[in-house]
Amino acid sequence: MLLRSNGFGHAVPRPLQKDMNKRAQPRTLVLGLGNTIRSDDGVGVAALRCLEEDPRVPGAVDLVEGGTKGLELVSYISGMSRLLVLDAVDVGAVAGTIVSMRGTELGSLPGNGNAHDLALADILNALRLLGQEPQETVLLGMQPGTTELGTSLSKSVESSLPRLVEAAIAQLSLWVASRTVPPCDEVEPAGIGRVGSARKAGSVRCSSSTSGAIHVPGNSR
Repeated sequence: MLLRSNGFGHAVPRPLQKDMNKRAQPRTLVLGLGNTIRSDDGVGVAALRCLEEDPRVPGAVDLVEGGTKGLELVSYISGMSRLLVLDAVDVGAVAGTIVSMRGTELGSLPGNGNAHDLALADILNALRLLGQEPQETVLLGMQPGTTELGTSLSKSVESSLPRLVEAAIAQLSLWVASRTVPPCDEVEPAGIGRVGSARKAGSVRCSSSTSGAIHVPGNSR
């Protein structure tokens, strides 16, 4: 086995050195939460599925569809340096409004105490107790229009979905170096992009040039 000095007079096997370097690199996880059979409550999962097909997502980023799994997700997040959560968040704003929360703001999640809001708070508390809390956590949410039983998004939320996807890409670009490639609704050059399922006919549109403001709880609307 080939050995290389680590600068302290000790030889380190090259495979081990690679593993050490890999562990030293910040790790980023995107987590999509929500109940996909309760209409707009599933917008976080819908956004994550768009990101799975978006070639602009850096290869070093892990994407996890968390649904409503709650504390089961702790093991997926443990060891991550940065966590981006996509979810429906009720702040009493206009349906389709994007909500951004981070840091201590996540300790007082707004809304009516729905199951996965409570789960996110529990997940972060569990990670804190285990000493595995990410150094940075950002929640990008969207104000739902309806959370009644249903498998499709409301028109307001579906039309705003591309803005949530773009906000996620913007946040990831601050954390991880990404490639400059076309949006996901343009023709993708051969050999570029992440492995993902083909977009089905009639599925929600994942990319748009529509712009809009991001609402931060506590700020004037």
